[in-house]
Amino acid sequence: MRSHRVKILLLRRSHVAWLSVLFMAAALFCAVTYPAAVTAAATERQLPIYSVACEQPLCSISFDAAWGNEDTQLLIDILAKYNVKTTFFVVGDWVEKYPESVKALHDAGHEVMNHSDHHDHYNTMTAQEIVADVTACNEKIAAVTGVTPTLIRCPYGEYDDHVIAAIRSMAMEPIQWDVDSLDWKDYDAKTICDRVTGKAEQGSIVLFHNAALHTPEALPEVLECLIQKGLTVVPISQLIYWENYTIDHTGRQFAAET
Repeated sequence: MRSHRVKILLLRRSHVAWLSVLFMAAALFCAVTYPAAVTAAATERQLPIYSVACEQPLCSISFDAAWGNEDTQLLIDILAKYNVKTTFFVVGDWVEKYPESVKALHDAGHEVMNHSDHHDHYNTMTAQEIVADVTACNEKIAAVTGVTPTLIRCPYGEYDDHVIAAIRSMAMEPIQWDVDSLDWKDYDAKTICDRVTGKAEQGSIVLFHNAALHTPEALPEVLECLIQKGLTVVPISQLIYWENYTIDHTGRQFAAET
């Protein structure tokens, strides 16, 4: 009986020892491969441009146009008063509904860029569906302005790696923002102005909407404050780097070191 117990004890010890060897081997494997896995994931992460590390005191103002159109001409007039050119991201359905506004924006010198064809959720679509959707909107804009968009803002600001990869496969740049006016929440003009001017800096991209309730009221003071801060507002295509660039983990674009 004693001999039997000794054999069982030895077997248990042998089993524990074998498990310990396996555990140590697994731990060593993870220690060796985990940093590489993290580096690979970080390298493969696809991000749009949120802001730009530019050398000049420049920033950009952008407007998303997806639904209403009541204030578009008023915005054009205000921007003209300050001799400011901006970027309007328009939905294909909006282009079809308001082609005269699209033409007015273009004729006034503003960029008319892509905001999807129907304002669908790109994260739920395949790469092929995204490309087809972006192409459809591009064609509608080009039919009115004669210019094919090179920038896009994803609907709802939503994206993931496959969305950004699909967009860049079309030689287009996806654009986000680092300053959100939150004008769509119908904040009063002062609140909107304080939010924007308190956050905007060199290289910033500001988000507005063309049909928000108090945006036309807030815009003049925003422009005056940006000018007082020494910032010049330019269309986004003139703010970003089109080649030889990197984008950090915050979405800030840098010129690549040479």
